Amino acid sequence: MGPRAVRLLIQRVTQAQVAVEGAVVGEIGPGLMILVCAMAGDTDAEAERLAAKAAKLRIFRDAGDKMNLSLLDTGGAALVISQFTLSADTRSGNRPGFSSAAAPAEGERLYTRFAAALSAQGIPVATGRFGADMKVSLVNDGPVTIWMDSDS
Repeated sequence: MGPRAVRLLIQRVTQAQVAVEGAVVGEIGPGLMILVCAMAGDTDAEAERLAAKAAKLRIFRDAGDKMNLSLLDTGGAALVISQFTLSADTRSGNRPGFSSAAAPAEGERLYTRFAAALSAQGIPVATGRFGADMKVSLVNDGPVTIWMDSDS
């Protein structure tokens, strides 16, 4: 995983929500909860490619109970949350470093671009609030959790 990868942590959920200052700002039923971290040097093209891949990722059960369906196939939604801590570098010491994350303005732009690109795929998208102290709750279905980078 290189330092320029848009990073996603994707969880298949039966429901998920995010609250800011006690008020729910985004929630979904069945679908994907996607934590997004823009890294320094990321581009719109990387964000758009990962959004298309996430929409088509076949991790939902089909009639034969096999993970064979995508979010597009199931008609599910996505809750997209910015999470710069996915850039954590823990190779040295006990305090993670976050210097490989995109600068806040660029991170917000790429996070917004990812959510818009996912919505353009036909996916209903709810979001958190960039830079806010968010409280996220979810029911992970499976559990299924997938890590995705733009360079993988």
